[in-house]
Amino acid sequence: MRSKNKLLVQSAVLVAIIVGAIIVVRHQRPEAYQKDTGFVFGTVYNISYQSDKNMKAGIEAELKKVDNSLSPFNKQSVIAKINRNEDVTADKMFTDVFTLAQEISRETGGAFDVTVAPLVNAWGFGFKNDTKPTKHAIDSLRRLVGYEKVMLDGGKVKKRDRRMMLDCSAIAKGYACDVVADYLRRQGVENFMVEIGGEIVTCGINEKRLPWKIGVTKPVDDSLNTNQELQTVLNVTNKAMATSGNYRNFYYKNGKKYAHTIDPNTGYPVQHNILSATVLADDCATADAYATAFMVMGLDKAKSVLAKHPELMAYFIYDGGNGVNAVWFSPSLKDKITE
Repeated sequence: MRSKNKLLVQSAVLVAIIVGAIIVVRHQRPEAYQKDTGFVFGTVYNISYQSDKNMKAGIEAELKKVDNSLSPFNKQSVIAKINRNEDVTADKMFTDVFTLAQEISRETGGAFDVTVAPLVNAWGFGFKNDTKPTKHAIDSLRRLVGYEKVMLDGGKVKKRDRRMMLDCSAIAKGYACDVVADYLRRQGVENFMVEIGGEIVTCGINEKRLPWKIGVTKPVDDSLNTNQELQTVLNVTNKAMATSGNYRNFYYKNGKKYAHTIDPNTGYPVQHNILSATVLADDCATADAYATAFMVMGLDKAKSVLAKHPELMAYFIYDGGNGVNAVWFSPSLKDKITE
């Protein structure tokens, strides 16, 4: 009898050990990664995050808030109403972006400027009226451009000229990445990657339990966005990354190549030697804006700005002459280059 009771006790202990082991394994099993994709701001977004529930509805609600604030194509957005000179009070999103944009404009001598919209519209793609803008037209429009000619006072945007228009497209995608990243953090998500039109924010590890690695595409003429050849791969874990380049946004007219990026100071498409500017920063709105500014400034001036901002890291691909591309990157970026 005693032997039988002993056997029962041993069996019970064994069952308890097995059940406990199963519970421990289940708790240690990593949650699956959700993968959401969609279309926003005229481009595609891809978001990967570790969670036992899908958050696409919440993510798209956050993106809708950004659209309602910063999209010039949304007629009811805050920025659209400002451009129409309606009596509208700026919301927090517009205020955050405008304030950051003005700061970066000052730091880059106006190379980044959210008032450049009239010049961008004048050049267009393929010249909308099939005519290159005249010098007189450009000079006239330049009077409507200048970050120092617009200010935010008590939630109201004040313009030196009512014809001035704001366009935050060179910072809004990066800001939207930050907004989604903040939303995921509030939901308790620790591992994620948010990508909107090439602008990226990462946190933690990927589903292979490795650091997030992002490729930098080689800058070859690729208006159809079919080239996937990589120049390098960067470890961007717990960082934001943005890339600006004219190798995908350009057109030819009468045998001359015109870049997408307009220099607010000259009114003309940039002709500098940088082909691709990738910037890493703590937030994507900052990375996005500086990447655009560096494309306008050119290599030497960009280096000067970076020397004053050690919190930024940059990877430049530029025309080294004789049709050969060259690379320059911040010394602090060296450890993040994986291949």
